[in-house]
Amino acid sequence: MILDILSWISIAIGAFFIVVGGLGIWRMPDLFSRMHPAGIIDTAGAGFTLLGLLLQSGEWLVSVKLALIFVFLIFTSPVATHALAHAALLDGLKPWTKERRKTENKDSQT
Repeated sequence: MILDILSWISIAIGAFFIVVGGLGIWRMPDLFSRMHPAGIIDTAGAGFTLLGLLLQSGEWLVSVKLALIFVFLIFTSPVATHALAHAALLDGLKPWTKERRKTENKDSQT
């Protein structure tokens, strides 16, 4: 019973992180700002969700597979975020700044 409660709490925390990460992606102004909630928060959400599933799994083989999925996510998420940022920089995309936003607004008004 306690294991089920801990499992559902972990899954609920994971779902909360995933929703917050989705809102962060929606609210951020540019690609570089959006990569932070995508890379960090979604990894935490997936980690808590996998922890909840790990607590529910009965067999040791399923637990090992879930742990390996978590390790895979921990290593691949930062690498994918870095590769995306590097490709955007090479393509000429510049990060959003307040100064750049002010100059763009002035240029569009003239």
